[in-house]
This record gives sequence, structure tokens and C-alpha cells, in this order.
Amino acid sequence: MSARPLAFAAGGLTKTFDTVTAVEDVSFVVPAGKVAALVGPHGAGKSTVLRMLLGLLTPTSGTASVGGPGSGIRAGRQVVGAMLVPRGLHPARRVEAQLRVYACAAGVSASRVEELLTLVGLTEASGRRIGTLSEGMQTRLALAVALLGSPPLLVLDDPAAGLDIGETAWLNDYLRGHARRGGTVLLTSRTLSTVLPIADELIVLDRGHIAFQGSPARLRRSHPDRLLVKASSPIALATTLAAQGFTDAVMRPDGRLAVAETSLSQLESAASTARVQLTEITPEHIHPDQVLAALTHTGPPAPAYPGPAAYRTYR
Repeated sequence: MSARPLAFAAGGLTKTFDTVTAVEDVSFVVPAGKVAALVGPHGAGKSTVLRMLLGLLTPTSGTASVGGPGSGIRAGRQVVGAMLVPRGLHPARRVEAQLRVYACAAGVSASRVEELLTLVGLTEASGRRIGTLSEGMQTRLALAVALLGSPPLLVLDDPAAGLDIGETAWLNDYLRGHARRGGTVLLTSRTLSTVLPIADELIVLDRGHIAFQGSPARLRRSHPDRLLVKASSPIALATTLAAQGFTDAVMRPDGRLAVAETSLSQLESAASTARVQLTEITPEHIHPDQVLAALTHTGPPAPAYPGPAAYRTYR
């Protein structure tokens, strides 16, 4: 089976502003037909990476490519649809008029404008001024702009910003469908919990460096849920568990044994073998954003790219 062509590729991407390094030695690839997520706190370098991939920022060093050889992109069509922050929407313009401005520039028909307003659920708001819209509605309008030319590749900066639960579910369904149809998505998020339902690949950034790269399953394996056990002899229990192949058992300061990748029945069987009495068993479920906090640093974020004018649009 042949490997999928690459839709996005970054090799040793580094970007320095004056004396501040916003991104350093970031490398990853995103095969066609996948959804990849750049995840990290504010200032981690996510938007800077997107802008280098799109050619809006020149890397200090390293390479960035989009839709390279063998990607299946047809000449003459819009390759990438981008939704960045800020969204490039004029607050005084009406929703439909804003979309028609971009449609005219892209050579897209008026029927496509109507189709997209329906798709993102803004038909009834088409005559409203953008400045009166909620953040979620503005995000949906910016997504419609990105989709005007039916691009196979989508670059979406914080696409869930301001969306409610129902809107987020719709967005996830749409992006997974886009990938199933052969499209590719590279998006950013400040939380892992937001992207885990849809991402095939995670790239966690911390202060401009890659802190983790791999599948959600691999991340879960490195930060598993555990059973917290009080036992008459936790050391004897841990020894028996290790002999049975359950080697991920950690002694907590309070004397409880934290055991990963084992079921309640397996734990009870090991206790019986070790002749250890179990007095309390408590499940410990690790929230994805606890994992993100463990992978990244807290404190003042590094300065990101110099901010563009509030209503500048990106093409």
C-alpha cells in the first residue's frame, strides 16, 4: 500500500522576532486526508507556524510546504482555505456583503455564497452587521470565507472559538467529513479536549518547541487513567502486579498505589495471589487538559508574531 501524499510539511521551522524566538526547530508532516491539530497555550507559537506555512511570514530558518508534489492538487484551483486570527471581517459590513466581497475576488458564483450561508447557519443573519454578531457567529462566517473556493486543504486558527456545544459538534462533523472526502485539515487549539474527537495527529507546542507529537492513542497511553488502591501491603501488591505484566504502578505520597492499564478484576486477582487485602479502590480519570498542563509550562507566554491591523485580510 503506497503512502499518502503530504498535504503539509514543516522542516526545522524557526522564527525569531528581534531577540525573541517564537518558534524553534518545529518539524512535522500531515498526510492528505487527515486532521492534524497544533495544540498549546497562548504564546506557544501555533499561529506563527500557520503563517509560515501559508507564506505570510518568512521563516528565519527551516522549510514549510503546502500541497507538494504528488498531493493530488489540481492546477488552477484554490488549494488552501485559511481562517486566521483576527478573522479579517469588517464590523460595519453586513454578513452576506462580506462573503460576496471575497467571492468576487475569488471568482466564485453568487450561488456559492448562498450555499455557504446555509452550510454555516447564517442565512437568517445575512443582513446583520458583522459587529453585532456573537464570537461564534463571526467564527462561522470566517469559516464560510475559507470554504468559498472548495479548497482541499484547510488551515484553521482556533476554529472552535466562541462556538457552543451544538456548533462545535457540527464543526467536528464537517471537518471529519472533509477528511473522509480526501481533504486535509490543520487546525489550532488551546485545549486538548476540543480536538481529541477529530484529530488524527497531535502536535503539542510549548514556548515554540514541540512537547509531544503523535496520535491521540499514543498520548493516552503515556498518560493513562489509573486505579488508586489502598492495600494492606502496597509493595507486595506492586511486586505481584509487575510479575503478571502490569508494570505501570506508582506509589503516591499518601501511600496509595496508582495502577494503570489494569481492570478491577485483574487487580483483585493480583491481590489474592499476593495475599493482600484491598481496603479502597478509586478510579482516577485524567482529563485531557490535565495532560496538556503536564506537557507545557505555565507563566508569561512568549511574544507571538507582530499583530496585523485589526481588519487586514489574508489571501
